[in-house]
Amino acid sequence: MLPLTTLMGFLLLSGGLALPAHAQTPSSPSYTVTLTAYNAVAAQTDGNPLETASGAYSNPEVIAARSQDFATELPFGTIIELDGSNISSDGTCGYGVVASRIGYRVIEDTMNAKFTKRVDVLLDTKRDYRTTDKGLKNAAQILGICDGVVIRVVGHVDINHIPKTQEELAKLVTGKSDSLALNK
Repeated sequence: MLPLTTLMGFLLLSGGLALPAHAQTPSSPSYTVTLTAYNAVAAQTDGNPLETASGAYSNPEVIAARSQDFATELPFGTIIELDGSNISSDGTCGYGVVASRIGYRVIEDTMNAKFTKRVDVLLDTKRDYRTTDKGLKNAAQILGICDGVVIRVVGHVDINHIPKTQEELAKLVTGKSDSLALNK
């Protein structure tokens, strides 16, 4: 009989199980990245703005892209938690203003090869508009460029079972979702 840790490792690597955050070990991978945001519009995407590189729907509630240098560490379906508590306030980062829109994210998109050590969260173009001295800005523009954000891997989900809302994704991560825990 296989030890439980071997079985869990097999299931995680084979895509058979999405581990919630409480099941992660303290050694869950984390990375310090530059955090930016994008919108699902033709000028900021390749091909069809409503489809991510993985083929998932471009849902601004839960989707994130990673730079190509993180392809191995953050494959499609990786669920990440973002921590902006170490961000220095240099005027280019509006993390505090839009943090409530970020939450947990599922890596389902990839960025242009010119970017490295970066995660890009998909945000809605029609929410969180703010008037600034330069006119109206949406949440992606308000976020700007945030250096020193720590992302932590908290689980994995199958592309066909990506939660549609932050609430559903949080339930999956915390282990309070029976219907989303297993990959099909």
